[in-house]
Amino acid sequence: MNRFVPQMFTEWGTVDLNYSALLPEIILSLTGIMIMLVIPFVPTARHVSLGYPALAGIAVAFLSLVATRATWDQRGEAFFYGMVFQDPFALFLKVLFLFATAALVLIAMNYLDQEDRAQGEFYALLLFATVGMCLMAASADLIMTFLGLEILSISTYVLAGLKERERKSNESAIKYFLLGAFSTAFMLYGIAFVYGATGSTQYLIIAKVIPTSESEPFLLLLALGLMLVGFGFKIALAPFHIWAPDVYEGAPLPVTALLAVGSKAAALVALVRILFQALPALSPEWQVLLWMSAVLTMSIGNIAALTQTNIKRMLAYSSIAHAGYLLLGLTAHNELGTQGILYYLVAYALMTMGAFAVVQIVGGRDEQYIQIEDYRGLGYRHPFLSVTLSVFLISLAGIPATAGFMGKFFLFAAALESELYGLVFLAILASAIGIYYYLKVIVLMYMGDFQEETGTLITIPLSLRIVIAIMVLGTIYLGILPGTLLHLASEAVNF
Repeated sequence: MNRFVPQMFTEWGTVDLNYSALLPEIILSLTGIMIMLVIPFVPTARHVSLGYPALAGIAVAFLSLVATRATWDQRGEAFFYGMVFQDPFALFLKVLFLFATAALVLIAMNYLDQEDRAQGEFYALLLFATVGMCLMAASADLIMTFLGLEILSISTYVLAGLKERERKSNESAIKYFLLGAFSTAFMLYGIAFVYGATGSTQYLIIAKVIPTSESEPFLLLLALGLMLVGFGFKIALAPFHIWAPDVYEGAPLPVTALLAVGSKAAALVALVRILFQALPALSPEWQVLLWMSAVLTMSIGNIAALTQTNIKRMLAYSSIAHAGYLLLGLTAHNELGTQGILYYLVAYALMTMGAFAVVQIVGGRDEQYIQIEDYRGLGYRHPFLSVTLSVFLISLAGIPATAGFMGKFFLFAAALESELYGLVFLAILASAIGIYYYLKVIVLMYMGDFQEETGTLITIPLSLRIVIAIMVLGTIYLGILPGTLLHLASEAVNF
């Protein structure tokens, strides 16, 4: 280890504590702590209103990003002894995570009010989960990645069991915790083997050492495999996806949206940094592994979704399939692939959170109406919900003039650029299969036998109307005019 210390301190500096690099995380953490401290002093009936301080904290964190934007133009620099990057890649993803968290707070406020649950700690845990996501996006060290992952994981373990008196919620929390802890052990062993082979846990030092390392190559390959297992669980990649449908079904709807969007995106971008910045020398090995996982993930996700009758489980398998599409950008290992990943993450966040918002409204209290059959005649009963859900499902299916289509286009183009023709063919085939189960819901809403008594009277709070409208407009805008976001993504990948 000693032979790496001079290089480390020469490159990173001995006392480089640039707090602007972690200002959003600090603000979110303080906001979460403040919410936890005031909960005992807030009347039970007013716990839902604690979402407003959470939104204020998110707004201040976003303003801190804007205020320090000029300092985020640096490339390849890390702070806090090389633990955190301060680059456009991290900036892009932190903005995405803050936007997603703000939408989830609004969705959760309606959910907690509808379920009559006095659980103000939900907002604090959501903010802590966002801190973990931001740390993973900005991490420059395997230890920091692990720390961010654990902050995110512990928060989501608790959130998954929010409905403590319901069997499915308890079941989902226990499954998620046990399998999550097991996968964390794999990742930690992988990190230990990387340190043993290179003498460092910092990405840029690892990348420099591996080509000249005299260590047994088997040790690095074993470390690579173990870390891919750990990240495969968090991203819900096949064959490590088994937990996702049960956990998604049992968790409260806002938590399901968090797992499908935030947790998946954070783990994926952390994997992007590790593979592209720390382990590029092992790309021939990890490209083969990701190729196989992409095929399995897309195939299993889409085929299993065909037989689902519960819309939450259908969206869970859909989420697995979309993780497979995202792997195309990783497997391609080129600049267009990384741009495609960032673009698709934004598009996926818009259409998935929008879909879950509609599912929550239709589901009603205690999620009584979450069977696909419950959507029969929704087009007649509530045109706003049926039209917006149709837009999200069409985008998830990858039909043109939507964000989902453009996202898949960029990912497929990146794979073709790397001559992964077989993988692109299988991805197109899997995407074609996926169209069936998305359109099945749309057909049921508009062409199924209309039954007046189906469901209950649906009311939509103004906050959810705003959230759904923003998601719909974003989905359509990015499908027609993708240039602005693609330009931002191209700037962000220059790490």
